[in-house]
Amino acid sequence: QVQLVESGGGLVQAGGSLRLSCAASGRTFSSAYNMGWFRQAPGKEREFVAAISWSGGNIYYDDSVKGRFTISRDNAKKTVYLQMNSVKPEDTAVYYCNIVFGERPVLAWGQGTQVTVSS
Repeated sequence: QVQLVESGGGLVQAGGSLRLSCAASGRTFSSAYNMGWFRQAPGKEREFVAAISWSGGNIYYDDSVKGRFTISRDNAKKTVYLQMNSVKPEDTAVYYCNIVFGERPVLAWGQGTQVTVSS
């Protein structure tokens, strides 16, 4: 069974930076999985943010975060990161990570980590 735990969220001013982490555990977790970040703002549906292939060689971003966010991974630590720079109030959401197939999440959602951007 795979467990994903998100952390690193908090309150940040617009224009600031934050780094989210997603730690994976479980005997069945494989570093060969592609991983992604998603977010859900209040009153909105959950949306895709970014994805990274198992090797890190293929990376995809939603247009809304392209040029501001960077996804990366450390397979030795079984951790995926989301570096958020130049954040905007519209980035306020609960952020989740997941194993992905393309941009589709595979597992049930975890608790996520709250990011709040003040203007």
